[in-house]
Amino acid sequence: MSAALLVIDAQESFRHRPYFSDADLPPYIERQQALIDGAVARGIPVLQIFHTDDAGAFAEASGFVTTLAPLRIVPDAVFKKRRHSALVGTGLDVWLTRHGIGRLIISGIRTEQCCETTTRHASDLGYAVDFVSEATLTFAMTDAGGCVHSAAEIRARTELVLAGRFARIASVEAALAGEAARAAA
Repeated sequence: MSAALLVIDAQESFRHRPYFSDADLPPYIERQQALIDGAVARGIPVLQIFHTDDAGAFAEASGFVTTLAPLRIVPDAVFKKRRHSALVGTGLDVWLTRHGIGRLIISGIRTEQCCETTTRHASDLGYAVDFVSEATLTFAMTDAGGCVHSAAEIRARTELVLAGRFARIASVEAALAGEAARAAA
């Protein structure tokens, strides 16, 4: 089954949001880059998705809708989205169908938002999905009761709700190994 790597919203816009923290940035950058480089080495198409909005740091006019430094990526295709799912209104679904893609490798920012939403949507459309949480990034959040949830807690919750229902939770290496790893899981 042909695969494609989705790099979702790995963009400078996030550095300009009040919740941004670079605490988990180094390990994320290392794992995201390893996933990108591994996909390129294996001939897996790398698709870059940017989130855009009309105002603020996600507006194209802001100059921040660019690849998050220091990531290096030369995508096979670029898509711009205005919704949480990369499959809504972007043309991504058409590209995937035209290229015979049946398996998606999900990575990017934010773990529990656009990455999780795209994963659920892709699964519902019939794609096999590898969710590479170590190549996703998120930030602490405070719930309505004032309880702060760490990025690690949010990542664990996302893995819990996706695993076996919408995706296989995979390491960079397992996702790149593809179907052989999927069969062994």
